[in-house]
Amino acid sequence: MTELRPSDPAGTATSSVSLLNLVLGVALALMVGWFLYIGAEVLVPMVLALMIAYVVSAIAGLTGAIPVIGTRLPTGLRYTLAALVIGYGLIQLVTLLAANLVVFAAKAPEYQVKFLEMAQALAGFVGFQGDVTWETLRNDLFGQINLQATLRSGVVSSASLLGGLVFVLLNVVFMLLEQGSFDVKLGRLSSDPERIVRLRAVISDINYRVGRYLAVKSLINVVLGLVSYAVMVFFGLEFAVLWAIIIALVNYIPYLGSAIGVFVPTVIAVGQFGQPDQVLLLALSLSVVQFMIGNVLEPQIMGNSLDLSPYAILISLTVWTSLWGIAGAIVSIPITAVLVIVLSEFSGTRPIAILLSRSGVVGESRLS
Repeated sequence: MTELRPSDPAGTATSSVSLLNLVLGVALALMVGWFLYIGAEVLVPMVLALMIAYVVSAIAGLTGAIPVIGTRLPTGLRYTLAALVIGYGLIQLVTLLAANLVVFAAKAPEYQVKFLEMAQALAGFVGFQGDVTWETLRNDLFGQINLQATLRSGVVSSASLLGGLVFVLLNVVFMLLEQGSFDVKLGRLSSDPERIVRLRAVISDINYRVGRYLAVKSLINVVLGLVSYAVMVFFGLEFAVLWAIIIALVNYIPYLGSAIGVFVPTVIAVGQFGQPDQVLLLALSLSVVQFMIGNVLEPQIMGNSLDLSPYAILISLTVWTSLWGIAGAIVSIPITAVLVIVLSEFSGTRPIAILLSRSGVVGESRLS
């Protein structure tokens, strides 16, 4: 005779709640992703401005330790000087980038001839019969890529970037102005003093870790750009300033940045030199520079301050690049670091933070 077992209403209810939470979480993630995608034009400048503000704050903090005539620089003066230096440097950087791209676009046909010569020599070496033309090369290797249109688009984008940079810098100014009253506003968010203390601790943790990462990473990128510039000048590569700027900027992108920083100058060297030995030697030299700075210098200075899983960084890079393009790739690591810190503060999302971290060790929950 079959034994009838009583149902477990409590277990069924728990399973239903878990399924409901999962469905709601997925729906919320989809809505947030769609909002981030359609709001990219507004959100990207704000996020970039926040990154610059972090760097300004880090520099201002460092200069506070420098005594001036027996005293120390006032806080307001330190922030003003740091903001002016960074703002001026960014404007000059974008202006230099746009000017070099204009000249490079004008010389593109000369590079095209060298590309075809090397392609023809390579085709003869492997036994390919027939002449190699730019049209056949483009159709066979690059599909429907239009080099001239791509260069013109890059020039226009770089020129318009200067206007966008002004908007970003304005956001930085207002963020820094709000910094003084932010702590007062924070203290009025809740009537529970302990909750305010915990909230301040979380924000302080985010500011320290993300600010330190961005400041150190920016310094390392400047060093990388300067050393790469010296290498390219030694080999006589044209537009070395332009490629050095690109190398420094793309190094913010995890994993792919180093490869791009070697690939772009190497491709240009093919069009300029037309000699495989020079091209290979340049590529090898730039690769050594990338390896020494990325795998020796950077770990010694930065360590593993953000404690992010390599796979989490890869997923974050994929997601944010699909949402915001190159800008998303650049900000993917800081955003993921903030996400891990926030998720670790709530008992319900703490397991996700543990999975996203490298060591599996996250701080104690302070907000749940």
